[in-house]
Amino acid sequence: MKRDRNCSGRMILKNGFVVDPANGIESVKDIVVEGDLIHEVCDSAAAETGDYIIDCSGLEIWPGLIDMHLHVSDLFEIHTNTAYGAAEDGVTTALSPGAGNTFMAPALLGAEMDRGLPINVGVFLGAANILGTRLNENELIELFAGTLGQAEKEKKLSHNNIVNSTAQYAIGIKEHMGHFLLPDEKMEQLFTITDKANLMFTSHTQDIEHTLHLCDMAQGRNIHMGHANAVGCGTHGEAVWSMRQMVDLCRRKEVTGEFVTTMLREGGGSREGLKMTEPARQIALEALSEHVVKILVSDGQNQSTMKGFGDTRDNIPCLLELAENKVLSKKDSVALMTSNPAELLAQRTRNEEWKSRYGHLGSGAYANITVVEPKRKYAVYVLTNGRLVSFEKRYLRSGGKAGYWVSKFQTKKSMGIGELPMYDIK
Repeated sequence: MKRDRNCSGRMILKNGFVVDPANGIESVKDIVVEGDLIHEVCDSAAAETGDYIIDCSGLEIWPGLIDMHLHVSDLFEIHTNTAYGAAEDGVTTALSPGAGNTFMAPALLGAEMDRGLPINVGVFLGAANILGTRLNENELIELFAGTLGQAEKEKKLSHNNIVNSTAQYAIGIKEHMGHFLLPDEKMEQLFTITDKANLMFTSHTQDIEHTLHLCDMAQGRNIHMGHANAVGCGTHGEAVWSMRQMVDLCRRKEVTGEFVTTMLREGGGSREGLKMTEPARQIALEALSEHVVKILVSDGQNQSTMKGFGDTRDNIPCLLELAENKVLSKKDSVALMTSNPAELLAQRTRNEEWKSRYGHLGSGAYANITVVEPKRKYAVYVLTNGRLVSFEKRYLRSGGKAGYWVSKFQTKKSMGIGELPMYDIK
């Protein structure tokens, strides 16, 4: 029976090889999707009248990729095409880390999400902008905790009610030595704010000396090393020594790191970004095999204005090649962009929804699913919250309004901004 792909019936992904690291599954299974949630994973799901069936024979079914460092319409980006390209490449959840992001970023990107994006989105706010209002340290902590009063916001944060109601919906704060250098007392404030407000504190780690200094300042407080393998490109110090220093830092309990997929592939990077030296790349691969670094990211797309150091098109090939080259098992490789980032985000934000709803294919999780052709190394089908948003690396327009807003709080299916009327017609 011919059916619309977004009908109200169930969707069943049949006969695919499921790789679900969080639930320890590596076998052929059926996955039943109802609405925006995964209803069941089983050996064989009986189809009912009205079900929409996708035959995944010969394909691998992964949890939807979580890209913790993907520039989506931030900083110098002037369009939202990155979100659509990311969906075509299997990304279903992206955190946008623009160091220029102001308190208005959740309102601007949140409005785009309301109007229709094919991926879940969240943002880091730029460190310099966080400290640029009249709010003091304690008031900033209250703001991000969601307890700061409206009067204080209007007096010290903004005269824009939309900004005041959405500013708290950030995932973390981004420090960026490439765009601004903050004095130590300001850095200390950032550590205090992120520690007490349960926010991610991430750093632009390209200059190893800057990074070493930041980690010394941390004094046991959490810090995340953004695109940590960038130090292995030799732009701010000898590549091999810098890479070894970075890996040693990531062995500390309070320090976590992420590597860019493009840089890990043979060739060491993009001609439009940075390229690792081969010895430094081998050190990065060893750090992955030893589970010292457990997160992979894209950092951007070459087609975008804000390119970053990598490309979402390298995510799936990189994960597959890590397994093919026996750097990691297939399960551990897929975990680098599924269950591992979900676990880290749950830990840092104290929001257990990250583990219960994202990064896995268990019953009750949001139906974020990436179906992979392992030989050609690309996403055949991509589902975001139960909606088919991409097929054969081609974005499906009917799947546009699929993404939700993610933050340290619970998932917001609408930010209530994109639908606001611009005119009152009488």
